[in-house]
Amino acid sequence: MQRAVELAQKVSGSTSPNPAVGAVLVKDGVEIGTGATQPPGQDHAEIVAMKQASDQAWGATLYTTLEPCCTWGRTPPCTKAIIAAGITEVHFAVIDPNPDVSGNGRDELAAAGITVVEEDAEGANELYESFAKYIATGTPFVTVKYAMTLDGKIATHTGDSKWVTGPEAREFVQKMRRVCDAIVVGVNTALTDDPYLTARDDNGTPLERQPLRVVLDSVCHTPVNSAMFKQPGSTLIATTESAPDARVIALEQAGADVVVLPSGYDRRVDLKALLSHLGSRGVVNLLVEGGGSVHGAFFDMGLVDKVYAFVAPLIVGGETSLSPVEGSGVVMMGDAWNLTGTRAQQIGPDWLIIGHPQKETFVPPSDEMNEDLDAE
Repeated sequence: MQRAVELAQKVSGSTSPNPAVGAVLVKDGVEIGTGATQPPGQDHAEIVAMKQASDQAWGATLYTTLEPCCTWGRTPPCTKAIIAAGITEVHFAVIDPNPDVSGNGRDELAAAGITVVEEDAEGANELYESFAKYIATGTPFVTVKYAMTLDGKIATHTGDSKWVTGPEAREFVQKMRRVCDAIVVGVNTALTDDPYLTARDDNGTPLERQPLRVVLDSVCHTPVNSAMFKQPGSTLIATTESAPDARVIALEQAGADVVVLPSGYDRRVDLKALLSHLGSRGVVNLLVEGGGSVHGAFFDMGLVDKVYAFVAPLIVGGETSLSPVEGSGVVMMGDAWNLTGTRAQQIGPDWLIIGHPQKETFVPPSDEMNEDLDAE
């Protein structure tokens, strides 16, 4: 099963909006076929593995990271093919998160006399957290990524931000870009950094598959000569009705796709409307790369599903140095976002902390507890 997880991880991002699945066929203790989900419209992982095994699949055991599908989509149901291939046992790690079909594939296989086993596998649930949210809400899974110094700054007081982290951390970010469907930045980032926002290979060459670049720009201040317009892939300018028509037309002529969305309480792009629009475009996994005001807006509206925080062993100081999360923030420490399921890993000289933000309801001490404290 762990081998199946590794196969799925290798194709993560290339299968969207379908989930990435890995499959391994075993017979008499020998691996006879492996597979991973192909791009949309092509074979699912189980089919790839069975084609590789051919006639040897009869009487074999299948390990797959996700419950086999039992419905027609772009491709036929995998359950029918598994039954026809004569596979006698199926192990899967995660049940299909789609509430309309969850468990149906398992039940169909069991009804055909196949032994079905659900088992845990490290990393399997993380493979499908984005798909689970997307299939349930129609909106993308939102990951906020930032790099900060040990004293919580993302730039010096002059605005210099290159580079907070080392090359190893920056390469890790490239891996994140390779598996996401879209990257969001604010217009200030576009103006200050003039970023490419591309996914690149280890040699720095842009990949064929690029995430959609999204710039939050309520009045279309993005320069028409921005570097991102010259990069492979597409750029979306998310703006509001406040944007002058001339600027909209100029950006479209520069190669951008401009979408006018409702404005929020601060006259900026309504982020919930943005997520709905991106969901309608098939964006499952959204990476938010800031800066601080954009991160703060996502947190203020409770729209962040996951955080990747890189911490560099640097101290820059400065009262006006920028912070990674701005916005309105919380009033009381008890209202702070608490990262759950956290893990940390060292990447070069830097540390990466990963977790899912949740708010814990603060319960004030009871009168009896206060009396006990007073007595002490």
